[in-house]
Amino acid sequence: MTLPPALPAEPALPAAPSVPAAPARRTVLRAGATAAAATAAAAVAGAAPASAAARGFDPRPGAAGAGDPLFPTLGNGGYQVTHYDLTFDFTPVDYDYTGVVAIRARATQDLSAFDLDTDGHTIDQVTVDGKAAAWALSLGQSGQELTVTPARPLHDQAAFTVEVHYHGNGKDPRSGLSGWVFGADGGFACAAQASRADTFFPCNDTPSDKAEWTFHLSAPEGYVAAANGELLHTTPRADGSAVWHFALREPMPTELCGIAVVKGTYLYGASHTGLPLRHVVPQGQEDTYAPIVARTADHLAWLEAKFGRYPFSVYGLHIYGGYTDALENQTLSLFGTNWFKPTASGNPTWENTMVHELTHQWWGDSVTPSNWQQAWLNEGPATYYAALYSEEQGWSVLADKMRQTYGLLDAVRAADGPPGLPKGLGGTNIYDGGALVLYALRMRAGQQRFDRIMRLWPERFKNANASSEDFIRHAVQVTGDPSLDPFLRDWLFGAVNPPMPGHPDWSVNA
Repeated sequence: MTLPPALPAEPALPAAPSVPAAPARRTVLRAGATAAAATAAAAVAGAAPASAAARGFDPRPGAAGAGDPLFPTLGNGGYQVTHYDLTFDFTPVDYDYTGVVAIRARATQDLSAFDLDTDGHTIDQVTVDGKAAAWALSLGQSGQELTVTPARPLHDQAAFTVEVHYHGNGKDPRSGLSGWVFGADGGFACAAQASRADTFFPCNDTPSDKAEWTFHLSAPEGYVAAANGELLHTTPRADGSAVWHFALREPMPTELCGIAVVKGTYLYGASHTGLPLRHVVPQGQEDTYAPIVARTADHLAWLEAKFGRYPFSVYGLHIYGGYTDALENQTLSLFGTNWFKPTASGNPTWENTMVHELTHQWWGDSVTPSNWQQAWLNEGPATYYAALYSEEQGWSVLADKMRQTYGLLDAVRAADGPPGLPKGLGGTNIYDGGALVLYALRMRAGQQRFDRIMRLWPERFKNANASSEDFIRHAVQVTGDPSLDPFLRDWLFGAVNPPMPGHPDWSVNA
């Protein structure tokens, strides 16, 4: 993700589940009948036969949180998701929607019940492996917990599918922040990072649980749908609308979901190596944005020279007037139209932001932090390489930016935590502070060894999760230099800035 401009720089598709007709919209969820069903299901769960107990079968509820240091109730325990299949039928202008999310998962313990993250939806029906399941709602830290009790408890390592039918309105109140972005066209885009995917669909909303995805999004005549991954085909409807089917075959955490229904136009191209590019730009403004999105091919070539082959099968930009930030949704980065204005000197410095979000496709999307306290591993590289690109274009000087950051970072460490132990998200410590850690590593290790560290990281941890500890070990192993362990620990976790290698004159501002 990128801070707003006003701040400092920085095989066959499975059949889609049917969507029931939406009843009158409700703001109170149907928990009354559910409570009785939950009691009955709990009795079934407690009545496991003695032979099962003798085998050590001990079903218990999964944890209501994944234990993230910054968001303790975000995500859930007891299972890992392998695939999301989302059917989402949206009505522009009115903002009503109906949805069905089918989640394939594998239990990681004997389960009597498990939770999903949700927020602001009316839940209509829940099934587990095709059988009605009891469910109940409670308030979580950043949204709601949907507790599901299967008709029969699940064994450790058992594969299962939970399907949730739900409906609502995009502008309904949520118990936490909303990930919905609305434009003047009556459509919407999804900006879910860090914990708001649950405002679109029930899910396991933690970066540590990555899955493959399919999407089936309806869009009326005059609108297009967009989503992560490849557009497989569209299915026309008699009323002139269509269902757009997408597939993302590389694993993705929920926070990088990028669904949208907008008045937009698809622009197509290819990278210099033949990677398909598809962009969504505002309808009627194709001539304005075509030359901007065309720069993506050069940006890809520049970054592939540093990190190796782009890790996914497609890429593009979604430029939307209802948004004011920039966000690295996997394979389809989201930008507000406000970014694309030249500086007073006429420089197209929005390209720095394009490079920032594209860098995330390696650092944050393909290799995802194990929890949100590792967020510098997303934002540090994205900030560093955007600044390096800017320097190579003659728009700024990297060392000047790093020296300024060095002077300010001690105060930021005291207030917001050091880069590797932030107290929250969105701060200078994980953006410019994370970039400063990498600059210090380059100055200490030398350019050649630094480049090797950075290139091999996305290759080693492709499609996986990783942490600061993993990065420290990786740097030591790549260079064969054990002194980088304490060096990086001081920079990542220390209360004050260590001396900057090669710049003994750099000092902290009083």
